[in-house]
Amino acid sequence: MQKAPGKRITAARKDIERTKLYPVDEAVKLVKERAKAKFDETIEIAMNLGVDPKQTDQQVRGVVNLPNGTGRTMRVAVFAKGAKAEEAKKAGADVVGAEDLVEQVNKGEINFDRCIATPDMMPLVGRLGKVLGPRGLMPNPKVGTVSNDVAAAVKAQKGGAVEFRVEKAGIVQAGVGKASFTADAIAQNVRALADAVAKSKPSGVKGTFIKRVAISSTMGPGVRIDPASLSVKG
Repeated sequence: MQKAPGKRITAARKDIERTKLYPVDEAVKLVKERAKAKFDETIEIAMNLGVDPKQTDQQVRGVVNLPNGTGRTMRVAVFAKGAKAEEAKKAGADVVGAEDLVEQVNKGEINFDRCIATPDMMPLVGRLGKVLGPRGLMPNPKVGTVSNDVAAAVKAQKGGAVEFRVEKAGIVQAGVGKASFTADAIAQNVRALADAVAKSKPSGVKGTFIKRVAISSTMGPGVRIDPASLSVKG
């Protein structure tokens, strides 16, 4: 027997029509008003896409720099040597190394949230595929984490850079800010992510690309967004 929702959830869902498609600004307002946890809740977006992720030509992946940041402080590791290693340190990287960092990661010491590598380090970093891959930390040139411009890469990852990737069910999920952000800041971030996802539409995909969009806070109910209000083609 399904357990009935508690008083807090019931109260949070009040005045939200589950099937209604709200304009993005109204949806954000509803979510913010209901983010009443004792911590600064993350605002999350879920986008159902008209793709079949099992098909190699229908993969959706990319990175977007949110205009107002994510609200999270990212710990960034950089695989680099010599001048590039110094460049990474000056840019604010939390962990910098080469063979020593590979050994550290192999031991399970992963003290970072994002990982960057210079191209010449990839043969070395490639050995860590089984460790970094499942955690979504493997550097990839498609999302700007394999680069010779390590300073720019570090600043992007420590700022508002958000990687997105379609999951098995055809869904893209990502954090787009914190409940403490202004409603305008959250809405701008939502639009930026939606635009980046729309631009990542595989050429072989026909029909509606962005089918459904919803946002929620960590502890709050979901609110559906009218895709047309995002001003993106999908």
